[in-house]
Amino acid sequence: MCGIVGYVGRKKEVVPVILEGLRRLEYRGYDSAGIAVGGNGDGLQLRRAPGKLRCLEEVIREQPLQGSFGIGHTRWATHGRPTEENAHPHRDCTGRLVVVHNGIVENYLALKRELTAQGHKFATETDTEIIAHLIEQELADARKAGSPLALEDAVRRTVRRLTGAFAISVLSADDPNKIVAARCGPPVVIGVGDGEYFVASDVPGILHHTRDLYFLADGDMAVLTCAGVALTDFDGRPIDRPLQHIQWDPIQAEKGGYKHFMQKEIFEQPRAIRDTTLGRISLDTGKVFLDEMKISDEAFRQAHKVHIAACGTSWHAATAGKFMIERLARVPVEVDYASEFRYRDPILGTGTIGMLITQSGETADTLAAQREMIAQGVSTVAICNVVGSMVTREAHGTIYTHAGPEIGVASTKAFTAQLVALFLFALHLAQVRDTVNVEESRALLEALNRLPGKVEETLRTCDSECEPLAREYATARDFLYLGRGIHYPIALEGALKLKEISYIHAEGYPAGEMKHGPNALIDETLPVVVLATRDEGNRDSVLRYEKTLSNIQEVTARSGKVIAVATQGDEHIGQLVDHVLFVPGAPELLLPVLDAIPLQLLAYHIAVRRGCDVDQPRNLAKSVTVE
Repeated sequence: MCGIVGYVGRKKEVVPVILEGLRRLEYRGYDSAGIAVGGNGDGLQLRRAPGKLRCLEEVIREQPLQGSFGIGHTRWATHGRPTEENAHPHRDCTGRLVVVHNGIVENYLALKRELTAQGHKFATETDTEIIAHLIEQELADARKAGSPLALEDAVRRTVRRLTGAFAISVLSADDPNKIVAARCGPPVVIGVGDGEYFVASDVPGILHHTRDLYFLADGDMAVLTCAGVALTDFDGRPIDRPLQHIQWDPIQAEKGGYKHFMQKEIFEQPRAIRDTTLGRISLDTGKVFLDEMKISDEAFRQAHKVHIAACGTSWHAATAGKFMIERLARVPVEVDYASEFRYRDPILGTGTIGMLITQSGETADTLAAQREMIAQGVSTVAICNVVGSMVTREAHGTIYTHAGPEIGVASTKAFTAQLVALFLFALHLAQVRDTVNVEESRALLEALNRLPGKVEETLRTCDSECEPLAREYATARDFLYLGRGIHYPIALEGALKLKEISYIHAEGYPAGEMKHGPNALIDETLPVVVLATRDEGNRDSVLRYEKTLSNIQEVTARSGKVIAVATQGDEHIGQLVDHVLFVPGAPELLLPVLDAIPLQLLAYHIAVRRGCDVDQPRNLAKSVTVE
C-alpha cells in the first residue's frame, strides 16, 4: 500500500526524480513520507516528515540534500503512528544503511526481542525497522567471521527470516550506487532506462522515465547498479523475467484540467469501456473473443460452477457479474469476499472455474484466494487492470480491463470496466455452452457497442444535476441506497463511494428487504437513493421496476427524501420522488454500468461540497497489499 521509488544511474541529482515519482504514487500512502540519498561523499542523507508529501517537500526546502542515488517512500500506517520517527526510510544502528518497506512483517516482535538481546537499539514503533537491523547484524556477523558479505547477500539472508508480506528496497553508504529490492507479496516493478534504473511499488511512479519494466514475482530479488539490473531468487540463483513494455501514456496519469483525479477518471469511463471492448467482439458474427485464455472451451462447457473472489468495489462488480453469468451461461455462481474466502475452508470441487477480480492485481487477500483455488486444482481467470501483475501471472486466463491508470483511491472507471469485462466473460461462456443464440448475441453486443455513447450522455446530463443535490444533502448524517436484482450490488457500490470520500455513513440494501427492519430508520432527515431503471423489452426487468416503485412509496409514506435513478422516458416516477437522475435505456444486464455513473457523481459532488480530500480519503490506500 505504501509508495516506493528508487533511482540509480547517470543523473547527478536524484532528489527531484524521487519526489516526482512519490507524487505520482501518493495515492498508495499519505500518512508520512521520507527520502534517503547517497553519492555526495557524506554517507546517506535522510529527510522525513509526518503528513502528506508536501510536508516532506517543505522539510527539504528548509534542509536541502543532494545525491546521485536514493530511495523514497510514502507511508500508509500499519504499525506505529504516523510520526516523523515512524516514517520511512528506517536506519540501522550505524545510520549507514536504510530500508523502505511495503507490507507487514508478522514475526517482527520475536525478531526485535532477539536483536535487542544482541545490543540493537530501536527508535520506532514499526515492524520495518527490524529489517534494517537484521541486515546490519548479518553484515557484522560475516565481518567477524572473516567472510564479508555484499549488501545483496545480507539482504538475502534477512528476507529468508521474515514472515508476512513485504516489498523492500535497501541502500548502504558502504556499498554505494546500489539498490537491493526484494518481493514477497506486495508489488515491485523495476524500470530500465538509458543508463539509469528505477524501482517502484507501482508503474506510475516511474512511467515518466521509462516504459520498459520488470515485474518481480514473489521470491524475486533485484540488484540495481549503474551497470544494470541483476535478477535472482532469494537463494541467489539467477532468474529470467520478461522485460515488458507498458503502453500507458504518462499523460494519462495527470489530472488533465480536472479538479481531482477522481473527477477525471469518472469522465474517462466512456474511453475505458471502449478500450475494454476493443478487439474482443465481432458485431457481424456476434462472437466474443478472449485471447489471453488458457482454459479450453471444453473445460468451460464442463464447468458446474463459477466461484468468484474479490474485495471492496471489485466484490460489488463480482456480485453484479453473478447475475450476468447465471442469466446468460446458465451456470451457478458463488461470490466470496476474498478476505474471508480461505478462512471458511471452501469446497470448490471438480468442474469449478475460479475467478479473481482486482484493479491492481496485487491485492493480498485476492492473491491468497487465488492460491487456495489453485491448491484445490481449480483453473482461475483474472479480471485485472494492470499488465504483468501477480494475479495475472498466476491465472490460467486473464481479461485485462484496459482502463488505464486509476489514481483516485475510490475506484470509478476500473469498476465499470470490470462490469464490462464480466459481461464479455458471461457472453463468451454462454456462447461456448450454447445457452444463447446468434441473434441474441448480436443484439447484446450491439448494445454493448453503444454503451460508451450512453455513458457520455449520462455524464453530460447528470454532472450538472448532482451539484444542486450535493448542496441540499451534503449535511446529511446517513444515506440509504436501494436496488433490486442486479441493481442491488450497484446500490452497495453507490453507498461505498459516498462513505469512502465524503465520510457520510451510507448503507446499501436490497429494496425488497426494507420492510424487514430498515424501514425503522426512515424519517424526514434520511436521503434514500433508489435504483429504478428498467429495460422495457425485459419482462422480469419491468416486474422488478414495479416492485421498486412500491418500495419508493414505503419510503415516501414515512417522509423519507427519495433520489431516484430512472430510465429516460419514465414520466411516472417524477410524481413519486423528490429528485430524479435519468440515464438512457439499455438491456437489463448493461444497466448497472449506467446506474453507477450518477452515483459516482453524487458522491463526488457531496465530498467536494464537504471539503473532503476526494483523491486521498483518510485511512484508505489504493492498493491493499496486506491482509
